[in-house]
Amino acid sequence: MTDLDLTAVRAFVTAADERQFGHAAALLGISQQAVSKRIAKLEAQLGAALFDRVPAGIVPTAAGLRLLPHARSLLAVAEGAVAAVREAPRQLRVAILGERQGAIEQMRFYLDRHPESDAEIVISGMSVTSRDMLVHGRADAAFARPHGGPRPLPAEIAAVPAYLDIAHLLVGRNHPLAKRSAVTMAELGGMSVWIPGAGVPSEWADYYRELSEFCGVTIDTTRRSDRGGEARRDPTEGMTAMLDRIAASDSLATISGDNFRDPWHPHIRRLPIVDPTPAYPHALLWSTANPHPGLSHLIAYFRDTYDRDLARDFWVPAPDRELFLP
Repeated sequence: MTDLDLTAVRAFVTAADERQFGHAAALLGISQQAVSKRIAKLEAQLGAALFDRVPAGIVPTAAGLRLLPHARSLLAVAEGAVAAVREAPRQLRVAILGERQGAIEQMRFYLDRHPESDAEIVISGMSVTSRDMLVHGRADAAFARPHGGPRPLPAEIAAVPAYLDIAHLLVGRNHPLAKRSAVTMAELGGMSVWIPGAGVPSEWADYYRELSEFCGVTIDTTRRSDRGGEARRDPTEGMTAMLDRIAASDSLATISGDNFRDPWHPHIRRLPIVDPTPAYPHALLWSTANPHPGLSHLIAYFRDTYDRDLARDFWVPAPDRELFLP
């Protein structure tokens, strides 16, 4: 009988998801050499190679693909076993992509009205997203778009709609549209909007690609420096500087969500987009293999509070319509 090392199994699953040992190491908080050693140990135990090297990184072999669903189940069972013998379950960890997302207020509303719920909000970023944290077991649930992205979600990840974030156009006071009360989707199709974060392979980048395919809008992902120097390494940095540039320009524009908390600026004008109104779909995601006792109540709450009829006239990408629209 072969006793598998769970740390090696976790390294294997993370590497299979990330397709690079370096990315897996960053998620696990260990060195790349340690990841390689753990996987080599697992391969020696099983007597089979689990990865092939390709120009872009690594891909699971046929043996690796056969192992993957069992490896995920092993990790879920191990976490469930630990939780089962504790006197009290640990806090429910809910991942949200950044502190400015509307999901923060959604969770605060939920927790204020359900004080018995012991949940912890975990803030993720653009390099390790809320979806990544869920897939790798660092969160029990996550707010994110359930479709798109550089890697499909595992089959055990389920979703209920949480909310639709209505899109607005942000322009400076000298922009030709600044005095308008709204802009139509057809007019948006003739414009270029500056969204540097959409340059990162992600589910939100795919959303803007799909929006561009629908109406013709050009998505400018250029990373501009606020001082004309090198582009910022992290597209989430410098939001205030980004709005400063838009406010001072008669041509720059960007798109933001109604529930997204932008830095305030006196010279920024916020215009609704209509006919139809685009909206970004935020779902609550979780793993069906996760036994945490706090999950079912959270899922039921968002399933019951989502107003599907309100979304009737919104545009969302085709993959999201079945989940979010009537």
